[in-house]
Amino acid sequence: MAIVIVLGTLSSHVVAQPSPRVHRIGWLSQASTPIKTDPDFGDFQRSLRDLGHVEGKNLTIEYRYAAGQLKRLDELARELAGLPVEIIVASGESAALAAKRATMTIPIVATEMSWDPVKAGLAVSLPRPGGNLTGIAGEELWEKRLALLKELAPKVAKIAVLWNPANAGNGACRSELNAAAPRFKIDVRWVEIADSAALDQALTTLSTDSPDALAMCWDIVSMEKAETIARFASNIRIPTLAPLTEYVQAGALLSFGTSLSTQRRSAARYVSKILQGTSPGNLAIENLQPKLVINEKTLQGLGLSAPVSLQVRVDEVY
Repeated sequence: MAIVIVLGTLSSHVVAQPSPRVHRIGWLSQASTPIKTDPDFGDFQRSLRDLGHVEGKNLTIEYRYAAGQLKRLDELARELAGLPVEIIVASGESAALAAKRATMTIPIVATEMSWDPVKAGLAVSLPRPGGNLTGIAGEELWEKRLALLKELAPKVAKIAVLWNPANAGNGACRSELNAAAPRFKIDVRWVEIADSAALDQALTTLSTDSPDALAMCWDIVSMEKAETIARFASNIRIPTLAPLTEYVQAGALLSFGTSLSTQRRSAARYVSKILQGTSPGNLAIENLQPKLVINEKTLQGLGLSAPVSLQVRVDEVY
């Protein structure tokens, strides 16, 4: 009889164990809903899983995608804040700005930015951002990118740049390039691409009045059509200069910067630290090490060759 009582007590004790807490975070992006075949799909989720936060088990992620309609980001950010979520991960500076407007209390992890968050008014400083936002910093690298392009293609004198005026970070890209281009005796032609239709029209125009090279500010419109842009540039035999590795993976000639994949993995680390109790205002905003990436097939197709001085600095070749 005593044995039965003990077993019954143990059984009750086991049943009474509390369920693990399920955290709820939000993902706010200017992009379209990703497809499963996207090679970068799941980088953020896999990195969180490696850190012990498993979606569907002890973590719920609320996804909100603006599908290129940047004006919707404010609405989507308010929606996430109203649920509420414990953290908002903001993909891109437009999303980060929208999240910041939506809440001053919910922690924000900004990633995939091309603009310094301090200059954008999102943080007090990189080492101690203060407030409710931290994450990955954008860097001013366009002068270095132009220098690298000139090493590969010294005769470049006119460059067309694809940019989206609705994207806050693209304004910073424009200022950087306008300041750097005269040092290399390069004339810049700005080509607006607010959506895919505008991009198609821009490429048609450029096919009849082609520049010496084509560059793009980081924006979801050019990213989602990166293969189209690279194919167009190859067809008219001009080099392409990009801020992210993914553009080179899609066929662009050269990038100097980070990758979306790397930034998403870094964002997962920030989310994990905040879920464990660290205040975002005390988490230093990180500058990721930029990489020089070249597409060898595109290089050969253009009849170019990298000088030895450049070859020794290349981090990745596709």
